Amino acid sequence: MERARIMATLVQIRQAVKSYGDQMLLDAADATITDNVKVGFIGRNGAGKSTLLRIILGDEELDSGEIIRHPNLRIGYLRQHDPFLAGETALQFLMRDSGEPDWKCGEVAGEFELKGSTLDSPVATLSGGWQTRVKLAALLLKEPNLLVLDEPTNFLDLRTQILLEHFLQNHRSACLIVSHDRAFLAATCEHTLDLTRGKLTLFPGKVDAFLQYEAEKKEHDARANESILAKRRHLEEFIAKNKARAATATLARSKSKQLERLELNEIASEDPSARIRAPRIEPRKGPAVRCRDLVIGYPDREVAQDVQIEIDHGQRAAIVGDNGQGKTTFLRTIVDSLKPLAGDVRWGHGCSIGVYAQHVYTSLPESQTVLDYLHRVAAQGKKDQEILEVAGCLLFRGSHVEKRVSVLSGGERARLCLAGLLLSQHNVLILDEPGNHLDVDTVEALATALLDYKGTVIFTSHDRHFTKSIATCVIEVRNGRVTMYSGQYEAYLDRVNKEIEEGERELAVARGKPIAHGKAAKPAVKAARSEKELRKELKAIEKTIAQLDEQKRTLAARALEPTAAAEALRVHNELATVTQQLSEAEDKWGQLQEELDAV
Repeated sequence: MERARIMATLVQIRQAVKSYGDQMLLDAADATITDNVKVGFIGRNGAGKSTLLRIILGDEELDSGEIIRHPNLRIGYLRQHDPFLAGETALQFLMRDSGEPDWKCGEVAGEFELKGSTLDSPVATLSGGWQTRVKLAALLLKEPNLLVLDEPTNFLDLRTQILLEHFLQNHRSACLIVSHDRAFLAATCEHTLDLTRGKLTLFPGKVDAFLQYEAEKKEHDARANESILAKRRHLEEFIAKNKARAATATLARSKSKQLERLELNEIASEDPSARIRAPRIEPRKGPAVRCRDLVIGYPDREVAQDVQIEIDHGQRAAIVGDNGQGKTTFLRTIVDSLKPLAGDVRWGHGCSIGVYAQHVYTSLPESQTVLDYLHRVAAQGKKDQEILEVAGCLLFRGSHVEKRVSVLSGGERARLCLAGLLLSQHNVLILDEPGNHLDVDTVEALATALLDYKGTVIFTSHDRHFTKSIATCVIEVRNGRVTMYSGQYEAYLDRVNKEIEEGERELAVARGKPIAHGKAAKPAVKAARSEKELRKELKAIEKTIAQLDEQKRTLAARALEPTAAAEALRVHNELATVTQQLSEAEDKWGQLQEELDAV
């Protein structure tokens, strides 16, 4: 029993040194990874995280030092490239990759909702998110005792992220996970490994606790340095006054030795830190964009119809939904890079729209340098120092600003496009996955900048921490509909979680009983109402919401007007009542929508 409690060391990193040219990635770094411990691996872009993963996997060598691997180490690595054969179905790949029979592969695939036609479809026809689920099922079939995942949530929709979280929470093996997604790391990892300036720090706590610890340590060290600097000045003044006097020369020499021993604390914040400023624009009022009777899609395929959306100036609207449902199609339609099949999109007077999306950052001017491009797109009057500062925040430092666009990687082009938007004067920003190529610090800095921004933001992001931080409303694209919610991102998260948990319960029941899935016992429910009844009630509640929303706006405007104390109190109380009624009406709308989806 005692031996069962002793944790084995799976990987030990000792005095690891690795450099590329003059860049030191690992500088006598040490760390230990034990079994059954899930570790979130963080650090700035370019710090060397992916390099260390390749070294642990045996794909690269250290310059010096050693990696000690347990004899029974079995690493499961989430591959970023596609390991599939042409025409191969998901089930055929799992059987070929694992050597397990079809029933075993099907059982494990069910952990990720891979079943039926999805399991029997050619992998090439599945979306990126579904292909990632297939790769995860393949990992699980090999029963590794250390999972190594490098940015596993990139391009995954929310549902797949939550499925992956549930899998990792219940998985017993150790994990080493590189991710910039703080919500994902907080949900899956109880330890944090940080790589900063070549040194590894293993912290026995979650990522948020580590970041708070680091911030407090920096603040403490900064205060200590102020005290040391003050003491230095005092000693230097004493020595200068007394070293030439015979009576005090001995004391001055003693003070000189004391001065030599005073050392400043090294503070990590001396590294360049992300200081992102959003465009400074004048706030506007009223609708920024209206979609009326809009139908979006392509000549051969309709994606969504009857889209009735209105986004006001100053709102930060998160576009959510599973991959393949049409989020990017909706964004491309409202910025007019894709023509609607019917209906129209109308932008308010004076809207200046800046777009960050793949079709934009893959078509940057090839012959221009980074600095040339930023000078061209920056708002009039931007100083060189501010342009270089924004470039530096997005990892274009030193000679990198002279690189031509033609030699930039996809991630570098994306960051360059984002830098250009931040230097512009656009009062509307359309951002499609802005955090995908940024580290934790820079994503946090971008969120802070967007909170200060006085314009309108319409964005997609799979990063829940980022979305929760800035979204003021949610627009869901699902099952051919585009629906707007006011400030309901956490409620949306809860709903998706409940749907997944219900599916997992059904799967557990099906596994526990040798009966058909459809015959499993279900809790008693009220008799379902007809679609006609639900649509009628939904229309009525939408009318109520519109009326309450208008009342709320009117009262909010009156609350800002100078008036007598008694009148101000009455308006305040009335506003609170209407706000509560609006919230209840929106919740009711959500319940009706769920019932309608079920029908």
